Amino acid sequence: MTIADRVIVVAGCTGEVGEPIVRALAGDNEVHGIARFGDPERRASLERAGVICHAVNLADPDLSSVPRSVDHLLGFAVAKTGRWDKDLAVNAESAGSLASHCRNARSILHCSSTAVYAPNGGEPMSERSPLGGDHHRDLLPTYSTSKTAAESVVRFAAREFGLPATIARLNVPYGDSFGWPLLHLLMMQAGQPIPVHPDGSRYNPIHVDDIVAQLPALLDAATPETTILNWSGDEVVSVEEWAGYIGDIAGVEARFEITDTTIPSAVIDATTSRAIVGPCRIGWRDGFSRMTKRALDE
Repeated sequence: MTIADRVIVVAGCTGEVGEPIVRALAGDNEVHGIARFGDPERRASLERAGVICHAVNLADPDLSSVPRSVDHLLGFAVAKTGRWDKDLAVNAESAGSLASHCRNARSILHCSSTAVYAPNGGEPMSERSPLGGDHHRDLLPTYSTSKTAAESVVRFAAREFGLPATIARLNVPYGDSFGWPLLHLLMMQAGQPIPVHPDGSRYNPIHVDDIVAQLPALLDAATPETTILNWSGDEVVSVEEWAGYIGDIAGVEARFEITDTTIPSAVIDATTSRAIVGPCRIGWRDGFSRMTKRALDE
């Protein structure tokens, strides 16, 4: 399944996940990317790739340059400033502004996070698991709450406008040149210990290639009642395991510091998403090996 000959708006097109998506879609579609574009070269690079760029501050959005008649709206914008007013405006309120502006779209995909779930000691979390408790309170105090608020805004907009929507709760995204595991490699190279939670630090990392490949199925699954699903890799792996694996490839030692100020486990029950998008193509070892070898070559 592919996406072609569509008009697509992508909010957050300069983010770690958003940028690979717009670059992948731009070849066969009319892609409009929304970001602040503080870096002119970043904008120029995306324009060379075929992305039509719109400089928009989603904390106070002026969407007048963004087309209203679109096929799909993809929401990947995120603010992590720690300021409640700004982060709620960007992460939650702007989702409503974008949905209203593109209310006649075939479907929208809103990228949420498994950080919306209440920490549960590492038990698998399904889409019906309790929300709240703030997975990220010590590192990103506004993140979990504002992502939960955004889901409510999207669900309201879907019902209000009859706009088919999918909310995908993303676990640990990474790619050949970005992600939390890459940060751990840099920490090991600097001789710094990697924080792990006393209740465990286990997750389902997903490579950006799988994220891009699963977009068509996620958009196709959208309904006005809003389809909600977990978006993750198939395999559960701990920070200790992946850091050790990365360290062996890079020839550096992985050291750990147990602390309750880091993110606790978010182990995902991917039953629902596997039925919709199918299995992932890239296992964590292959993906982390690619990431590590690229980092060593740079």
